[in-house]
Amino acid sequence: MPTTRAKSARRPKPGRIHAVLTTLGREIAQEIIPAGALLPPEHDLEVRFAVGRGVVREAIKTLSGKGLVSVRPRHGTRVLPRSDWSLLDRDVLSWLVGQDKPDVELLLAIQEVRSIIEPAAAALAATRATKKDRQRINAALAAMEISDNQASATAADKAFHLAILDATHNPVLQGFRGAIDTILSTVFLVAVDSVGGWFEGNLPNHAATARAIEERDAQKARDAMAQLVGYTGSRLSKRQAGSRRDGRPGGPSILRQT
Repeated sequence: MPTTRAKSARRPKPGRIHAVLTTLGREIAQEIIPAGALLPPEHDLEVRFAVGRGVVREAIKTLSGKGLVSVRPRHGTRVLPRSDWSLLDRDVLSWLVGQDKPDVELLLAIQEVRSIIEPAAAALAATRATKKDRQRINAALAAMEISDNQASATAADKAFHLAILDATHNPVLQGFRGAIDTILSTVFLVAVDSVGGWFEGNLPNHAATARAIEERDAQKARDAMAQLVGYTGSRLSKRQAGSRRDGRPGGPSILRQT
């Protein structure tokens, strides 16, 4: 009978699975492996990544679970169209936008999702937030106001939005935490080289949202968050317009704040 150590030695290592998964996921998301194409045979992937069959199969199983591929015996593993992908999955989002030149049209689509979810979440938070929830929201706002670099601003801004989502006390909405976290990180990818003081320009909208939640005014909270998210959307739209004028896919990086 095999020992526990022997069984453990044969079990695929998570780090290797993640490496294969991430590489294939990015190649599919960036259309290096386009929709409709077949992935290379298992043996070829084993050789390419210097891993065993179990690692390759686990990675493909995960890709299938995220809707990126379809696995059919004797027919191979085929890449599915983007319409089948789990676009709110943290990994899928990161693969789609983790590029040197993020897709502005995709970011605008993401902003539409935010404009649906986050104002409603702010309204719920206004009626359901506990004292501890409000303290978290206000602490994140305070951190934003004193931030003096991109890293601290990003961390504080994400903490603000996630604290509001948690304050809804709705388990389904809280299930969007990973997606919202990734969405915010995505928008900040565009913000890294931005100029123009837009971080400071959107601070009043964050403060208005926090104040409305503190006052337990659901409508004011909804309106303030809609204004906050709309601020970012308008900047993305301007970037898209600028990109088209420049004839470049990325255009100048002008967004600063979410």
